Amino acid sequence: MNRPLLLITLAAALTACQSRSSAPAAEPAAQQTPAVEQTAPEQNLQRTIAAEGFSSKGTIQAVTEVPVYSRISEQIVSFDLVLGQRVRKGEVVVRLSQDVLNDKIARNKAELEKAEYQYQAILMGQGYKRQELENAPEEIKRQARINSGYNTAQASLRQLEHELSYCTITAPLTGAVSRIEATLYSAATPGVPLFYIVDTEHLKVCFDVLENELQKFQQGARIQVISVAYPSEVHEAVVSAISPVVEKNGMVHLEATLPPHPHLMPGMTAIVTKAD
Repeated sequence: MNRPLLLITLAAALTACQSRSSAPAAEPAAQQTPAVEQTAPEQNLQRTIAAEGFSSKGTIQAVTEVPVYSRISEQIVSFDLVLGQRVRKGEVVVRLSQDVLNDKIARNKAELEKAEYQYQAILMGQGYKRQELENAPEEIKRQARINSGYNTAQASLRQLEHELSYCTITAPLTGAVSRIEATLYSAATPGVPLFYIVDTEHLKVCFDVLENELQKFQQGARIQVISVAYPSEVHEAVVSAISPVVEKNGMVHLEATLPPHPHLMPGMTAIVTKAD
């Protein structure tokens, strides 16, 4: 091979190498987003839905949640409640200090005795003997009680003795403690909740259905409810309320009364279908 031909061949080879080195690298394959794994209960529930034809997702709620208040401002001296604790209606749940009220009652009793002495003195000043005071006309005795302050002292004592009963706070209903706002030895204030009790004996399931499915879920209709937490348990409920409004997305809100069960709790997610 002559020299000019060799130079031309080398130049062509160098140009091809530079072209390959300057070409953009191939883009990496598109990164795939890993699928979100479902928990075992969710997978079981999905299979149950597919097999049974469940139609709507709902939420289990309590019919009633009641705040518990103190009627007087006193220090809390007994407060042993914990979240989720079961309580019975009438059960003592909180005790307030009675020291201040007991002191007021003692002073008021002394004031009542003084007022009673003044009452007797007024009657005797009008000529009635001590052993005959009760024989005085009722109008004269009434005026004597007013002027002596006897009526006022007696009413104050009764009010304080009544307030003493407020130091013992009982549960207004049977249920479970759902929220706690107060702490032991803190001050109880009227109008500020100490804690909340949720009525676990009366539950309902709230769910939505499409407008064209509403005929299957009329008031009084029986439905089946399965919670996500316990997919193997089927609970029966009865439709008790139907919203009179169809939402913009074509859904209608319904509620159904649900019998209490140890595994059912307010806030649970559930699947609802029409019972056979």
